[in-house]
Amino acid sequence: MRLANLTRTAIPVIFAFTVLSCAGNKESVKAQRSEAGGGDVGPGATQPAANTNANKPAPGFSIQDAGGKTVTLAEYKGKVVLLNFWATWCGPCKVEIPWFSEFERKYKDRGLAVLGVAMDDEGWDAVKPYLQKNNIAYRIAVGNDKLAESYGGVESLPTTFIIDRDGIIAAEHQGLVSKDDYEKEIVRLLDKRAALGRGGADGSLVIARAKHP
Repeated sequence: MRLANLTRTAIPVIFAFTVLSCAGNKESVKAQRSEAGGGDVGPGATQPAANTNANKPAPGFSIQDAGGKTVTLAEYKGKVVLLNFWATWCGPCKVEIPWFSEFERKYKDRGLAVLGVAMDDEGWDAVKPYLQKNNIAYRIAVGNDKLAESYGGVESLPTTFIIDRDGIIAAEHQGLVSKDDYEKEIVRLLDKRAALGRGGADGSLVIARAKHP
């Protein structure tokens, strides 16, 4: 009986730890990959957003998408952008992918653009086979250490930025949050008019950060 009770107690604790392993605070992405072990996990608890670093500029970038085309932030000017840093080995990232594909299909005509930036060490060698096996409706590119550092280090995966039509990041989520929270943020920004004269001509952005342990 004692062993059975211990087993019932231990399993939820182990599961909860695994769910959050890709979103641990102050851990490098490489360390997270080692701990995650490539296994799939379910969704974690939702945490409220807190915009503690609003109105700070973030650099633009130039990277390649799956078709070999150049991707820049400037080309998304005037759109609401969901910018998601992820990896093929990250369990919580896999939970979000169907949500983001749905958002792309549902809100594209209203001005939403979803961009996934894969942070796999193997680059396209890991990402292209994953794309072939999984139906992802939005644009995928491969990131690098320079890009990650320009966004504060991207200490955990997934990390997602919600950017409004003016090139201002309205929220940053580190870790897994609920689909409803994302959709509410997206719809609110789609309904908001773009303000003239805000945001840099070079496509620079402004960050507001909310960390989800």
